[in-house]
Amino acid sequence: MPASPSDPAWTRRRFLQRSLGAVGTAAACAAASSAADPARAARRDMPRKPNIIFILADDLGYGDLGCYGQKRLKTPHIDRLAAEGMRFTDAYAGSTVCAPSRCTLLTGLHTGHARIRGNSPGLLSDEDVTVADLLKRVGYATGCVGKWGVGHSPPDDPGRCAFDYFYGYTSMWHAHNFYPEFVIRNGERVPLRNEVAAKWKNTDGRGVAVKRVDYVPDLVADEAVAFVERHKDRPFFLYWALNVPHANNEAGREGIEVPDQGPFAGKDWPEQEKNFAAMILRMDRDVGRMIAKLKALGLERDTLVIFTSDNGPHQEGGHNADFFGSNGPLRGKKRDLYEGGIRVPAIAYWPGTVRAGTVSDHVWAFWDVPATVSELAGAPKPPPGDGISFLPELTGRKQPAHDYLYWEFHERGFSQAVRFSGWKAVRNQHRGAPIEVYDLSVDLGEKNDVSGDHPYAVAKAAALFKTAWTPSQDYPIRERKPKRQR
Repeated sequence: MPASPSDPAWTRRRFLQRSLGAVGTAAACAAASSAADPARAARRDMPRKPNIIFILADDLGYGDLGCYGQKRLKTPHIDRLAAEGMRFTDAYAGSTVCAPSRCTLLTGLHTGHARIRGNSPGLLSDEDVTVADLLKRVGYATGCVGKWGVGHSPPDDPGRCAFDYFYGYTSMWHAHNFYPEFVIRNGERVPLRNEVAAKWKNTDGRGVAVKRVDYVPDLVADEAVAFVERHKDRPFFLYWALNVPHANNEAGREGIEVPDQGPFAGKDWPEQEKNFAAMILRMDRDVGRMIAKLKALGLERDTLVIFTSDNGPHQEGGHNADFFGSNGPLRGKKRDLYEGGIRVPAIAYWPGTVRAGTVSDHVWAFWDVPATVSELAGAPKPPPGDGISFLPELTGRKQPAHDYLYWEFHERGFSQAVRFSGWKAVRNQHRGAPIEVYDLSVDLGEKNDVSGDHPYAVAKAAALFKTAWTPSQDYPIRERKPKRQR
């Protein structure tokens, strides 16, 4: 069983001691070998380790991109990434809401084992080993820009979790506000020219602006490009965590905040849907800026770019997820454990390494990311976790598969879901609820519950619901009682 975050054998301090020892021993051996073998010494000048840019959209649905079937929203730059890289059909977020999904991505533990299993309290500990810890051990510059979302109210500093540089929002609530009065850079507040309404003064940064000048997604995109420019001469890991197309929930039904509606201003659509379309277009533009920067620096063949989303589409801030068909052919949305809440668009772009135009049905989830980047970078193995590297899939080698994927959700009761082989099982709100079973190979939209025809699948799901879950002091099970039958 993977180690839980509280396991003293796998604290961050223990991991660093172990990995530093391993790196030091390897360096000493390499130095001795190089002295005896001039050819080996020459090989130390071989090309550097690949850069890694992980771009995480916020509440982007499976059907929101052109390359996943979207017809009205415009995403030409991201669609080009898919055409020139690998598009995954069966990639999964770590959860159906923000904080636990990001926790699984950073730590390699699914929500049955992870420290963070819901949006509250949702705090990553200094003792958690993150993907940045792994990469720093082998010389990577590590940066995070945008929405950290697993930290304390500002000021806070992801530097405590091995990121060399941070710019953006540390708290998810702060990240609701696209025009806040400040952001955080390396633990310090950076004032902006925006002003929030009086009721939001002296808060954690959330609120609604009455004076709007600095649009933070634009500032974050500038910081992302600048980070790459600064570190062009050494390996780097950039975690670019967008806060779009999330809504500003504090703004009620006017929460899709953008500077302008761009080419959608004249559309005969509701105002918030025009704003949503403009938000998606600006996100796509910024991804295009990043790829252009990599090409300008001659780094595109040295850099793996992964683009994905933290969960399914939202229906907040006046936006209707059905207006653009944001969940595509899938059932459910954000806060559901049906496919629409957890299956996400995912694209890998790495010219010269990832074969262009590839469509992959490999089943992977966010907790696979630490294992993947560790293998890619030649970093120390992460602590025992739930992930399997999908680097073989990216590079055309034989890819190991998961026995199962597991999720749990602690809002509206206690819900669980598991995928194994082509089966998907869901149990909603309490442990006494019936287990629904869907055959995803013929029923991607989860319309037909076949649990009555497949008792083996029901029994296996029930067993996994028990064994994949471990107790958490921060997330005790609070079940919603079933309604009485009349």
